[in-house]
Amino acid sequence: MSPLTDQEFAGFRKLLYEVAGIDLSDAKKLLVSGRLAKRLRERGLASYGEYLRLLTSGRQPEETQIAIDLLTTNETYFFREPKHFDYLRDKVLPQHRPGTAFRVWSAACSTGQEPYSIAMLLADSLGDAAWEVTASDLSTRVLERARGGLYPMAQAEHIPVPYLKAYCLKGIGSQTGNLLIERRLRNRIRFLQVNLNQTLPQVGEFDVIFLRNVMIYFDMETKQQVVRRLLAQLKRGGHLFIGHSESLNGVSGDLQAIAPAIYRKP
Repeated sequence: MSPLTDQEFAGFRKLLYEVAGIDLSDAKKLLVSGRLAKRLRERGLASYGEYLRLLTSGRQPEETQIAIDLLTTNETYFFREPKHFDYLRDKVLPQHRPGTAFRVWSAACSTGQEPYSIAMLLADSLGDAAWEVTASDLSTRVLERARGGLYPMAQAEHIPVPYLKAYCLKGIGSQTGNLLIERRLRNRIRFLQVNLNQTLPQVGEFDVIFLRNVMIYFDMETKQQVVRRLLAQLKRGGHLFIGHSESLNGVSGDLQAIAPAIYRKP
């Protein structure tokens, strides 16, 4: 297989930007090469250029989805940025009016650790009261893994012990070394494929939207468009959580910054 050329890399960058709004830096050339190499071998292709022509021909949209999946999977873990979960539990939930379902959207859920973390917290805090979690991602591959709710036991280190006992099952036999999210919790989450760079599906309004650690891959124009779309589905008084390494400076003036990486819609 011939190495990825600068011209081919530019083609993949263009494709990823057009489909997903993700703006890869020059430093990501090695990542693109590494993540696509196995797929080229599986397809029996001798060069990245052949694969790029296949993707841009429009004849195999399912292959384009596979390539996007390979290039957009990001590392995540349970209760990442824990102060966000503390704020949700201690500040946001006490303000919720009883009698209405509390709705949260994990808008870039990756392999599911974020929405399951949210669901554990809501189950513990709200009990039998009505609550809903919607989880979405661009990648069909990570959504399939998320729906299964099966993770290496090593990831349990970030789950609070009471939640681990209440909502997780320890694998035995062939599943030794894994943990499984309990079925009743898995059933409370609706997983959807959503491209944030396109018109959003009609999923209703939410009290809280998590949009964390995805905007770092967008340019300013794409950030503005994505945030505008999501804010249209955030209730007045609702909260938007973004990653601590991200900023909404210049992205939206319609939000009130109330804590690090936490915003409120007036």
